[in-house]
Amino acid sequence: MAIAIFPKQVRTWRPGPIVQLLLALTLVLLVALAIIGPARLIAQIEGDRGIAAIAASEDVQVNGIEVNVTGGSGKDARLKGWKLAQRLAWAKLKGPKMSDERIDAMVAAIVVEKEHIGPRRYVATLGVIFDRTKAGQFISAASGSGPHSAPMLVVPVLMSGGVRQVFEVRGPWQRAWAEYQMADSPIDYVRPSGSGGESLVLNAGQPGRRSRIWWRSVLDQFEAADVLIPIARLERQWPGGPVSGTFTTRYGPDNKFLSSFTLNAKDEASVPNMLAEAIRRMDLVYRDALAGGLLKPDPTLASDQNAFDRVMGDLRRSLLGASASGSAADQSSGPAAGPEQTATGPEQAMVATYSVQFASPDAAAVDVALGAIRGVPGVRSAATTSIAIGGTSVMRVTMIGSLDALAGSLRAQGWQVSAGSNAIRISR
Repeated sequence: MAIAIFPKQVRTWRPGPIVQLLLALTLVLLVALAIIGPARLIAQIEGDRGIAAIAASEDVQVNGIEVNVTGGSGKDARLKGWKLAQRLAWAKLKGPKMSDERIDAMVAAIVVEKEHIGPRRYVATLGVIFDRTKAGQFISAASGSGPHSAPMLVVPVLMSGGVRQVFEVRGPWQRAWAEYQMADSPIDYVRPSGSGGESLVLNAGQPGRRSRIWWRSVLDQFEAADVLIPIARLERQWPGGPVSGTFTTRYGPDNKFLSSFTLNAKDEASVPNMLAEAIRRMDLVYRDALAGGLLKPDPTLASDQNAFDRVMGDLRRSLLGASASGSAADQSSGPAAGPEQTATGPEQAMVATYSVQFASPDAAAVDVALGAIRGVPGVRSAATTSIAIGGTSVMRVTMIGSLDALAGSLRAQGWQVSAGSNAIRISR
């Protein structure tokens, strides 16, 4: 008898819309887990995708030296090949004629890009690294002889197989930029590794964005002043066959065009060499753009910061003016009060001395930093107190204004500024 009490309620029960939605989502998740596995569902935030950039040393590196020599044994042929690579690399740098012993004394390392060792033959592609302290005096094209750019964030976009990517997966274009030696370039390249959340921030769609607020937040994350966008489009004729590459250099938050060129690789194994040559040519394009005044930080990227600095400066001046006028009113009945004292009171209150640290790889960098500081409104004097060529120098600045005003003016000129206690550090 008890079993027949609630049969109607049991037969007519139906899940509500919320329960139906939860059941449907659970079913979809279970199907996705069964078909593609859980690893792919979290691939956008995890995965082994980062390639750290090599340290940009101050040494001079020459890559792509091909040798093909024979000897009494494989070891002897290899030694001869290295000696030949050193001579060819020195000639490529247009160094003066020297003996093999003197050239060998300036070599810091030999980089083996590719080699084949036989019983009596050595075929290889090598790179030669010269110690700058020893070889720099003989090389006319020293890296510190010209103006340097502000820090430039590199977003290498690869277009291959109908897919656009930056750091979503490990690609040959990202690896080429990470492994290329940038020490001799006047362009200050900021090369992200692409690990962790960087692959979500810097993706193939980022160069198409125009929001200055978004770009400013991205550049601040990597301590850069502007952005460079080198694009590589690879087209393969057939698997394992020739590869054609079209390379385009762009820059700035508006993705402005600079130049484009085409290179070819005979097979897949030659693609890394083609990409390295493309980066070398792109670096030359960016050098010419820097010399032509194009690679200056976009002023619109710092407009918000400049507006904030202006507001703070107006507020500071109004507060100082109010306090000065109040002091003048209090002293107006005294015999010492006068128009000259009230006029110079605010100015004297704003005069301050600050310490500025800056990188000084050569004497020209010292002149550039002094010129930038002396060009800031309100600066009365700027003089170096410590000069370290190849290191960090220090100058003392006396100005009418605050440290924040000095930092804001330097940021507007494209400098990267780090503020401390009564001191700032600037760099480009």
